[in-house]
Amino acid sequence: MQTSVTPDAISAVLSNPSFDSSSSDRSEIIVQVVDLKPIGNRYTFTANDGKTKVKAMFTASLTPEIISGKIQNLGLIRLLEFTVNDISSKSTKYFLVTKCEEVSSALDSEINLEGKSEEEEEAGEAKRQKLDNSSVSDVVSTGITLKPKQESVAKSASQIITEQRGNVAPAARMSMTRRVHPLVSLNPYQGSWTIKVRVTNKGVMRTYKNPKGEGCVFNVELTDEEGTQIQATMFNDAARKFYDMFQLGKVYYISRGSLKLANKQFKTVQNDYEMTLNENAEVEEASDEEMFVPETKFNFVPIEELGMHVNQKELIDLIGVVQSVSPTMSIRRRTDNEMIPKRDITLADESKRTVVVSLWNNLATGIGQELLDMADKSPVIAIKSLKVGDFQGVSLSTISRSNVVINPESPEAKKLKSWFDSEGKGTSMSSIGSGMSPSAKNGSWSMYTDRVPLSQITSNPSLGEGKPVFFSTRGYISFIKPDQTMWYQACKTCSKKVTEAMDSGYWCEGCQKKDEECSLRYIMVVKVSDSTGEAWFSSFNEEAEKIIGCSADELNKLRSEGGEVNEFQTKLKEATWSSHVFRISVTQNEYNGEKRQRITVKAVAPVDFAAESRFLLQDISKKNNA
Repeated sequence: MQTSVTPDAISAVLSNPSFDSSSSDRSEIIVQVVDLKPIGNRYTFTANDGKTKVKAMFTASLTPEIISGKIQNLGLIRLLEFTVNDISSKSTKYFLVTKCEEVSSALDSEINLEGKSEEEEEAGEAKRQKLDNSSVSDVVSTGITLKPKQESVAKSASQIITEQRGNVAPAARMSMTRRVHPLVSLNPYQGSWTIKVRVTNKGVMRTYKNPKGEGCVFNVELTDEEGTQIQATMFNDAARKFYDMFQLGKVYYISRGSLKLANKQFKTVQNDYEMTLNENAEVEEASDEEMFVPETKFNFVPIEELGMHVNQKELIDLIGVVQSVSPTMSIRRRTDNEMIPKRDITLADESKRTVVVSLWNNLATGIGQELLDMADKSPVIAIKSLKVGDFQGVSLSTISRSNVVINPESPEAKKLKSWFDSEGKGTSMSSIGSGMSPSAKNGSWSMYTDRVPLSQITSNPSLGEGKPVFFSTRGYISFIKPDQTMWYQACKTCSKKVTEAMDSGYWCEGCQKKDEECSLRYIMVVKVSDSTGEAWFSSFNEEAEKIIGCSADELNKLRSEGGEVNEFQTKLKEATWSSHVFRISVTQNEYNGEKRQRITVKAVAPVDFAAESRFLLQDISKKNNA
């Protein structure tokens, strides 16, 4: 029976950042299993190669072999398949063993291959002679020096568990005997359960007021060792009890909670259920087991694919390289007129597109200031739970539960940083909000994808019911009503609508101040036609300026001017029968009890005839192949 390990195997693995256990040319790795103990439905141990030790864990598929006694404490195993993972909170690593085979049953003691000095060898020889006289030998022919042999018997996992339970404190004994349920197995009709999860996101404490009274609420996102996530919400007494207890990144045992179907309008994770914890719920920190539960789980959306998420209820995750960081500004909240801090950052990724992310409240003053201080180093940041809006085409905003990680230790972050350092620095970037790039890979926001004729929109009256849908189309401005209300009076600071003050000037409700002057911003409808039909498009300031060719203030000046030639009418006539490519959203509005389609221009650009020709040729090729 083999009783030797592979010397220096662990240190060789840990020093190789690109180590792959599945490689066919790697050397054999035999280690000793030390300190084998159960954690939930898995087992942890310390892998020992005689010189170096590292924490390790068997996957649940190997549990039967441990319970049967095939894999034993102090026994030897050959590692066939395993991965090297990080314990981020402790800056150390551990092995996750997915496949192994038994080499030897339990040895008498722990293996130690450390080299000895001459004095130690002489002392060891004297000790061996003394042991020989007492008929005890613990020298193995391979040169492995073992500790003095003690009376021991190979023990199965069940015996080890029994001994451990007898020696630990009552609280620790409780954590060993509890049965941990995976999140995927929970449902509202289940009885008692216990889960072991990491807090991967924590919201702020919020107050609310309704007909029943006032209260407070906060929620957390929880992730178990299999990567399944669930959102847990706490109200009033429970919120006050657990708010300080739940710390971001820590692992907890939770029991005595309840589940219900998740409200799709408010859910932030992919789970059909959501959890509610009241003041009777049990929460216990599992500090020794945090290495086995994954960190925050991200589902990144490339910047070039943000178009399909505009104005949707689902939140998205984003990773990007910081291009610029603005100073902090104060914005007055419309609901209560409270001034809140805001900071804009511009991010870029490998699609060579950029997007502006607005950080609000504490993220603007805390993380935002940190990013401003290190902006010249172009850090990579990952952001969890962002809301996608349509301001300037595409815009992103943080919410109360958003989580920002600077320079995360993830493969995506390393790949992005490597790309930026090698070629991204000198690459010309374009904003995703412009929506003008015909070459965007799978770019749902590109003007040259999901192209439809107008008849496809107008022939489907229910299109856009429930949530907006987005298309690209090409057409001509066929008519602009000259007598419509084409603009509104706007605040020069926030662009909100203003009213004329009693004495003079204009009052802005958003900024809560009076200005002597205001600006005009377009809000107009135009008729667009193509070979299949026509439809009325609503367009706002930036898009309308591109259609008309001048600002609303300039057009108003032309309207007020006299003369033989009506410059106002001439300007509108010049804007008609010009071809454009439009990015539009289709929604359903109710007017006088009747549902009507509303088509809104999100972006507009003149036709790029070279790109348009390529698009048409590709379309012809697809139809021929079909």
